[in-house]
Amino acid sequence: MKIFKNIISVAVMLTGFSSCGLYQKYEREEMWFVDSLYRRMTVPTDSLSTASISWDMMFTDPILQEWIDHGLAHNCDMNIARLKVEEAEAALLSARWALLPGAGFTAQGGLPGSFSARADVSWEADIFGSLRNSRRRAQAALEQSKAYKHAVQTQLVATIANSYYTLLMLDEQLAISQRTLKTWEENIRTLEALKRAGKTNEAAVLQAKANRLNVEASVLTLEKERLAMENSFCSLLGIVPMQIERSTLDEQEFPEELSAGIPVELLSRRPDVRQAEMALAQAFYSRNAAKAAFYPSLNLGGSIGWTTGNGNIVLDPGSIISNLIASLTQPIFGRGANKARLKAAQAQLHIASYEFRQSLLDAGVEVNNAITMWQTAKKRVELDKKQILNLQAAVWNTQLLMKHGNTNYLEVLTAQKNLLSAELSEVSDRHDEIQSIINLYRALGGGYDSEPIAE
Repeated sequence: MKIFKNIISVAVMLTGFSSCGLYQKYEREEMWFVDSLYRRMTVPTDSLSTASISWDMMFTDPILQEWIDHGLAHNCDMNIARLKVEEAEAALLSARWALLPGAGFTAQGGLPGSFSARADVSWEADIFGSLRNSRRRAQAALEQSKAYKHAVQTQLVATIANSYYTLLMLDEQLAISQRTLKTWEENIRTLEALKRAGKTNEAAVLQAKANRLNVEASVLTLEKERLAMENSFCSLLGIVPMQIERSTLDEQEFPEELSAGIPVELLSRRPDVRQAEMALAQAFYSRNAAKAAFYPSLNLGGSIGWTTGNGNIVLDPGSIISNLIASLTQPIFGRGANKARLKAAQAQLHIASYEFRQSLLDAGVEVNNAITMWQTAKKRVELDKKQILNLQAAVWNTQLLMKHGNTNYLEVLTAQKNLLSAELSEVSDRHDEIQSIINLYRALGGGYDSEPIAE
């Protein structure tokens, strides 16, 4: 037992020595460009970010909220992401158990009345951090799998919301086209009456009929697109194709102002950035493990056994096997392979570092683009509304003038075509405004607060 105590003392001493100088924990490097990710002239940088708002507070339509809940529960990609988290949790548990001693027990019966048993205990003293590196690498892998799950969730919520609002846009455009179709039918009746009265000609009637047919074709196209979008929506939700319950575009409400928040928030909120950083952390610990392979490993093991004979239990000191083995293994002949592994691990660490930096740059581009798209679409909607008011007045005036013979049919047809185009564009721009809000929400991480993993 004295030998055992001495070996334990040496192991503790070496462990303390290694923890001071030979083992390092991952820390995020300084990145000077982070505070410049957003363009200051277009993006407010207050402390309250759109990313801090949960999806059910951003998308307030109760019908849409029910569809998103259903999609999060039944979407196949979402369920796969959950299972990946469970897989990573099991790997981390295995890595943690590796730090504890292992024990085994064997028993054997022989001749009548004889019996032998043996208990073995072994433990690897993690002097140079090999097991700790494995555990921390597993922790980073678990965090990465959680970030992946959140990335899938954020993308799923954004896609469901965008598909839902696209359906509302198609509904509105279809309603406008159907309303315009009725207007063209009235125009045709008016032109036919004017032709009978000698105030216009057959060309005007034929032109009006051609415009009506063009609108009818647009109605068929919109109906086809709406049906295809419903089918895609059902696939997202993990259900069979069916008619989707929904509200209207006019009922939707969103914040009047959007903020990207502080650029450094991307480090903790955006899932792909967190994935890239956890990949960097895993590469860091892999490099540490490759370094640790150059140092010896210490394995402690002990066993005790006893035997019985003639049907009676005999505890003969001579038959008690007790030993303690300390194995100090120094890599000698594998140094070439260890050097190659270390070089590869260092290269992977540099690659992961560049990928982490690039993920931040890409995130900044997406945020800036979403903000610009939102600002542009919002201004376009305001201009569209003013244009529609003017065109509605123009249609009314040209119709009135045509009935009194002070204008020709071409002015009426042109005014109505322009009005239809403006109304459809206004609906499209409203959809672009909503889509930009969704894009910004996704680009900022979808209102997620990361959960630290216990050591």
